[in-house]
Amino acid sequence: MEALLIIDVQNDFLSGGSLEIKHGDEVIPVINKLQEHFKLVVATQDWHPISHKSFASNHPGKEIYDTIDIKGLPQVLWPDHCVQASPGATLSEKLSQHRIEAIFRKGTNPDIDSYSAFFDNGHLKSTGLADYLRGRGVTCVYIVGLAGDFCVYYSAKDAIKEGFETFIIDDAVRSVFPDKFAAVAAEIIKEGGYVIQSNELLIVA
Repeated sequence: MEALLIIDVQNDFLSGGSLEIKHGDEVIPVINKLQEHFKLVVATQDWHPISHKSFASNHPGKEIYDTIDIKGLPQVLWPDHCVQASPGATLSEKLSQHRIEAIFRKGTNPDIDSYSAFFDNGHLKSTGLADYLRGRGVTCVYIVGLAGDFCVYYSAKDAIKEGFETFIIDDAVRSVFPDKFAAVAAEIIKEGGYVIQSNELLIVA
């Protein structure tokens, strides 16, 4: 079975959000259309405590987008975003949610970030998503959402490692640093994944 995995379509990543991704809102109509073609739709949410070490505000003297080392892992410092139970952490009201069967929250540990929908950045703790998908008979995942160069990218990498046939739907993704997405896409393809356009899938469907 195929599943659609919607990554972090949350208010803080959309227009006016604290970590606004340029043109991020444009993915929502595409994602809404795609949902109707999948028997299983799953979403993720960044769900950070206010003390999260990925927030630049928790590192005096550091600036947003600085990179530091946390327990041997490189960490980009972000604006405070997707704080647990805040309006910014809420899935966009423009996102159709009636088909979403489950929501997996990530980034809950203040000491380590979690870009991937499957694991934290140190691969120390699983979100349980892979087992959930396998339990539903899923062998193939299509990944959409925000951001292409971070959470979508790392989710796709882990999906491949977990044995799922993996597709990123390019026109249903936007990136923090758009000029980096081509390299991300090339790496996913090199690792055995695919990058397609939504019309390719919809035509097949």
